Amino acid sequence: MTEAAIEKENKNIARQYKELLRISYRFLTEDDKKMIRSAFDIAVDAHKDQRRKSGEAYIFHPIAVAKIVAAEIGLDATSIAAALLHDVVEDTKYTLEDIEQKFGKTVRKIVDGLTKISHLKKNEDVSMQAENFRKMLLTLNDDVRVIIIKIADRLHNMQTMESMRQDKQEKIASETLYIYAPLAHRIGLYSIKTELEDLSLKYTEPEVYNDILTKIRESKEEQDEYINAFTKVIKDSLDQESLDYEIKGRPKSIYSIWKKMKAQNITFDEVFDKFAVRIIYKSDLANEKFLAWKIYSIVTDHFRPNPIRLRDWISSPKSTGYEALHITVMGPKGRWVEVQIRSERMNEVAEKGYAAHYKYKHGQEQEEKDMEDWLNRLQEALENSETNAVDFVEQFKLNLYAKEIFVFTPQGDLKSLPKGSTPLDFAFSIHTQIGYHTRGAKVNSKLVPLSYELKSGDQIEIITSENAKPNVNWLDYATTARARAKIKSSLREEKKEIAEEGKAILARKLKAQKLSFNEKMINELVIYFNLKTSLDLFYRVGIGKIDNKKLKEFTASRSNAFVSYIKSKIRKPHIAEDLDKEEITVKYDQLVFGKEEEILDYKLANCCNPIPGDSVFGFITVSEGIKVHKKDCPNALQFQSNYAYRIIQAKWIDSSQQDFKAVIKLTGIDNLGLVSEITNEISKSMNVDMRSINFESSEGLFSGKITVIVKNNSILNTLIQHLKKINGIDKVSRE
Repeated sequence: MTEAAIEKENKNIARQYKELLRISYRFLTEDDKKMIRSAFDIAVDAHKDQRRKSGEAYIFHPIAVAKIVAAEIGLDATSIAAALLHDVVEDTKYTLEDIEQKFGKTVRKIVDGLTKISHLKKNEDVSMQAENFRKMLLTLNDDVRVIIIKIADRLHNMQTMESMRQDKQEKIASETLYIYAPLAHRIGLYSIKTELEDLSLKYTEPEVYNDILTKIRESKEEQDEYINAFTKVIKDSLDQESLDYEIKGRPKSIYSIWKKMKAQNITFDEVFDKFAVRIIYKSDLANEKFLAWKIYSIVTDHFRPNPIRLRDWISSPKSTGYEALHITVMGPKGRWVEVQIRSERMNEVAEKGYAAHYKYKHGQEQEEKDMEDWLNRLQEALENSETNAVDFVEQFKLNLYAKEIFVFTPQGDLKSLPKGSTPLDFAFSIHTQIGYHTRGAKVNSKLVPLSYELKSGDQIEIITSENAKPNVNWLDYATTARARAKIKSSLREEKKEIAEEGKAILARKLKAQKLSFNEKMINELVIYFNLKTSLDLFYRVGIGKIDNKKLKEFTASRSNAFVSYIKSKIRKPHIAEDLDKEEITVKYDQLVFGKEEEILDYKLANCCNPIPGDSVFGFITVSEGIKVHKKDCPNALQFQSNYAYRIIQAKWIDSSQQDFKAVIKLTGIDNLGLVSEITNEISKSMNVDMRSINFESSEGLFSGKITVIVKNNSILNTLIQHLKKINGIDKVSRE
């Protein structure tokens, strides 16, 4: 670089520093400014020889991150200093001890947390991403500002990714959507969350992003004209009430428009709420709520509201601290318009998240208590450390994004829960022990099943019993991360207790058959019964799945093993080359993947409901790990043509320990006693358990669905063939 270019760059760095101090959201004392200056000087020195991929001096990156932290998120001087220093320890000669000596323990702790995150392995495998996410959240134990500064760091990286390779852009953008946008949402940084989502779409789906952006720009003039026409109608009424306010029209984010287009399978022009009108009014705290409803009344005097689209987050703020009144009204030309009504304070909380929340609280003590409450809520989601990492992230994100409902305890206290919560979720949110001993629930004084979906306004009473305890079915009823983690923990403990009993039973039974109870014998048994661990073996003995008969079969197989070995040496039986292994035995119900036949975590796809014996393949999803589909699944063709690189071989191998659910559909001619014949046929079938039955009859014809629990495909097919033979049955198929 020439001297003139260096001088120009240095002037720009100095200008950026002055701007950082000027735009800070909080008032900076002289001591604050000294600390920030000191951090700035160290950052300039540490990064003096470094350049970014774009060619600009590296120091511009930490300054930009500090500006986001100072202005957009609104954090304190400590955070601004830590943001300036966030890459110093990782990339340069400075150590954590140097940072502590100069700035104290708090800044050291934050910089240390940021350094730990940057050392996480950069791996495109989704389960590794999920594991990294969990580790990153554990740094919350150090200081929540670690995560907030990391979000600012990611935002600036997303804003300056043009010079990167396309594959790196896609990877970073995917990770941002997967991890950082949900976190920004949870911290209440809605504008940053929106920008992260839009920038991620720009690199993951560039054509879609540019197409929507172009259409928004093309329609901007028409949109501004419409907003002006809309606001003109209500401005006169607002002015008459001497309100101090401003009205802003804002387009919905590109990402949210794309999500709506995708979810509803519609075009850009068919998305009716592409923009919102925001009314921001000045008020003291005492009159905030009154004025919000007054403005609501004025707006609805002019435009008819949609009654089911009223969102009152003023009476019951979101758990992120968000407060506002959202209404959707029928505007001019018969178009729905979303109107958001917020005070200046509410608007700041929406834009700045917790930093603004603190500004309006009274005293340092309240600020620290709020931060502690928030940390505790996040920590609950981290409690279940043994769960599969991908499931953990999905559950965590589900609880972040879930719309909230507000329900009441029997005493009339208000509790916030994610939409879709059940009485079990409510019970565990009150206290773990209440959750563990739940026997039933009353909603609005009526008994309801534990799977009942709670609605806003419900009053819930949990009925407990000392003898009640979690069972595996509870996992079908619980939706929140806290409830599911506690249930799984309880089931693991119960399994250990049963396994202890099973161990003692097995020792006695082996002794009766003159077999030693030692590690070698236990390993033989584990292999023989196709299990993973000795705990599984003891547990199955404890619940009676491995009984005397099966143990005698094991003993017989051991005594025959030597004879079989000799026979195999004398004459090897011929097996046809083209014989499918699945035809040799009906006991193929353990899934293995790839050429190495590995046992991996997976989920069965809901679209085709595969069961053991079906021809299947694994599909590696972005957010849910491996999903198993039947080869004739309606989605198979699309996956194979568009995502061949994400398909993994899968097949069933022998293991007789699991049960699977299947739904049988029947149609035919209605006649007396038909249902009885069908249920008798199912009852006669060995290894089939009927869970539910539903029949409808109309004009002499019937149709029905039966849910059964089976071991594998062979048993199900035999049952279907038997059902087809019943007089009056026309068709029997699997759903």
